[in-house]
Amino acid sequence: MKHVIHKVTSFEIVGSFTIQICFDDTTQQTIDFEPVLKGELFGPLADPQFFRKVALDTEAHTLLWPNGADFDPATLHDWPEHEMVMKEMAARWEAGESVDSGAVPGQSRKSTQRP
Repeated sequence: MKHVIHKVTSFEIVGSFTIQICFDDTTQQTIDFEPVLKGELFGPLADPQFFRKVALDTEAHTLLWPNGADFDPATLHDWPEHEMVMKEMAARWEAGESVDSGAVPGQSRKSTQRP
């Protein structure tokens, strides 16, 4: 079975923590990230000014914040399938539970390999 690779081509912030994302296959997702902005990596994004500093990472083809936080483009593309798991993980991060970063489905390979 071949794994489909998706790339973010553009985005627009359409709400406080909501981004409309366009992909290379011409599909779009509108995602409210607020429920998953918890923990060491994603928690800083809960600051509205910091959240708005999102940029398109042209190397990884995904959304990237200045602190290195990003989401796997495949997770963004198929957000409805991953949303509940991401919310559950955010609740664990908020509770201070340790989560193996290699097991985080929402992070791209780039952010999970940060020093």
